[in-house]
Amino acid sequence: MRNGKFMRMAIALARKGIGKTSPNPAVGAVIVKNGRIVGRGYHRKAGLAHAEINALREAGIKAKGADIYITLEPCNHFGRTPPCAEAIVRAGIKNIFIGMKDPNPLVAGKGITRLKNAGIKVETGILEQECKYINEAYIKYIITKTPFVTLKLASTLDGKIATASGESKWITGETARRYAHRMRAEADAVMVGIGTVIADDPELTVRLVKGKNPVRIVVDSRLRMPANAKILNQHKGSVIIATIKKKSQESEVRNQEKKIKALNASGADVLLLHSRNGKVDLKALMKELGKREITSLIIEGGGSLAASAIKEGIVDKITIFVAPKFFGKEGLSMIGELGIRRLKDAICLSRLECRKLGDDLLLEGYLKP
Repeated sequence: MRNGKFMRMAIALARKGIGKTSPNPAVGAVIVKNGRIVGRGYHRKAGLAHAEINALREAGIKAKGADIYITLEPCNHFGRTPPCAEAIVRAGIKNIFIGMKDPNPLVAGKGITRLKNAGIKVETGILEQECKYINEAYIKYIITKTPFVTLKLASTLDGKIATASGESKWITGETARRYAHRMRAEADAVMVGIGTVIADDPELTVRLVKGKNPVRIVVDSRLRMPANAKILNQHKGSVIIATIKKKSQESEVRNQEKKIKALNASGADVLLLHSRNGKVDLKALMKELGKREITSLIIEGGGSLAASAIKEGIVDKITIFVAPKFFGKEGLSMIGELGIRRLKDAICLSRLECRKLGDDLLLEGYLKP
C-alpha cells in the first residue's frame, strides 16, 4: 500500500528524534507530489521547528497540491512554536495522512478539525501501532504526567545477574552493551538503587554510542551514597538522590540534613519522599519525576529495586538481555522476592518480542496491556 510506504518513511525520520525532543513527541513528515517525494522533515529538538515545518521548507512551492504523511496529528495551538496545522493550510496541501491522533489535550483532534475545515482531505490511523510505539513514552506522560518506565535487565540463561562473588562485568557481549547504551541515550533518565552504586560504582553515562547523558537517579533510603562515587564526581549530567524524609529523632534529622548539604555541594539534587514499607515510595518518586518533565525512565538496578518496581506497579516494559551462560543456584537472581506463591499470580508479559544481538538474545515485553 502506497500510504504505508510513505508513512514508514515518516516513521524512520521520526526515529531520528527519539531521545532529543522530550518532553515533545518524536515526529516525522514526508511530502509527496505526483508519486515523488518533494519534502522530508522530523522534529529535531524541543523548541525547534516541528517535522511538518521542516518538510514544508524543503518542499517549498512544490507543497501546493501535494500530500503530506505525518506520524502524529499536527498541532493547532501556539506553544514554543507556531501551529503546524495553519502552516499546512497556507502551503496548499491537498491530502494529509496521519499515523495517530495526538492525546495532548491542547491538540486532541483540534488539528484535524482545522485541516478539514480548510477543505483538506484527512485520513488517520495509517500504521497507527507503529506510530504509537515510537512515542509510547510521550503518550503515557501526556495522559498520566509520569514517565514511561522500562526495567532493563542483563542475565544468564538461568536468570542470574552476577556470580556468587558479585562479579557481573560483562555478562553480555559488546553488541548487547552498545544497544543498552543507545537505550540510555534515548531515555530522559536512568535509575539504580544504592546497592548497585556501592557494589559497582557505575557512571550511568552514554559511552558506546553517541548521545546525551540521561539524568541519573539513585534510590537511597538511608543516604549511604559514598562521597567518592563516580556518579557524584564526574559531572556528566544531572544527579538526583531519592531518599526518605526523616521524621523521628532530632539527631537523625540533623544527620540527614548534614548529608543532604554535602550531596548538594557535590551537585546532586536530593528528593525527600515518604516511605513505603520502609523504602522510598516509588510511585511518589514517579510523580516527582513527571513534574520535572522526565517522560522516560530506565531502571538498571539490581534484583531488589527490580522487585520493588514491579510490586509497586510502576513498570511498563521489561527489556532483558540474555547471555548464553549459566551461573547456577549460587548466582544472584535478576529479580528479588515478589511474594508469588501460586502460578496464577505469576507476572506475565504481553506483546513479547525476541531477537539476536550478537551472541545474546534481547527479549522485550509489556507488563500492562
